[in-house]
Amino acid sequence: FSHTYTLFYFLFKFLVIGSAGTGKSCLLHQFIENKFKQDSNHTIGVEFGSRVVNVGGKTVKLQIWDTAGQERFRSVTRSYYRGAAGALLVYDITSRETYNALTNWLTDARTLASPNIVIILCGNKKDLDADREVTFLEASRFAQENELMFLETSALTGENVEEGFLKCARTILNKIDSGELDPERMGSGIQYGDASLRQLRQPRGTTTQNKQQCNC
Repeated sequence: FSHTYTLFYFLFKFLVIGSAGTGKSCLLHQFIENKFKQDSNHTIGVEFGSRVVNVGGKTVKLQIWDTAGQERFRSVTRSYYRGAAGALLVYDITSRETYNALTNWLTDARTLASPNIVIILCGNKKDLDADREVTFLEASRFAQENELMFLETSALTGENVEEGFLKCARTILNKIDSGELDPERMGSGIQYGDASLRQLRQPRGTTTQNKQQCNC
């Protein structure tokens, strides 16, 4: 088993949040492993995964924290919100209850992570359309009112899963380019990756103190 090391330009910290049973762990697993997680139990505390993706011609490493949706773990998971650049806010299209809880999750993310956190709303279990309790239009309106991007996903079939993570990453990248997000700021949820990639873009007059040697 050989692990190849990929150079990446940025590292973004992501969260997957939402009520228990919405399929958060399955979404993460589908994105990282490209397959459906059959034996999914409730997450206890926090699980973690990472993947390097190409976004707008740049390699970006997504460091993804999958948080427990159960109320009793709320205090544990809240500590992981700090310094997150992006989040997938997940509800289950077959459960009105998980949809109604979205406002609370959203408030947590914006207060605890950062007011600038980029959030995409994911209506998961799109494959169970026959049992739908939340319409696409209704969720779409909620997303619009709260300035969120929105997609319906299926962790089972993989539909829109990759697109959800990439859409979020692309928006963060655009905000860095426009100067709206500053990777140097503490708690931005963004870190620079390999210095060798960055030297190409270093403005004149900057010091070389942050150039790291990578002996990978």
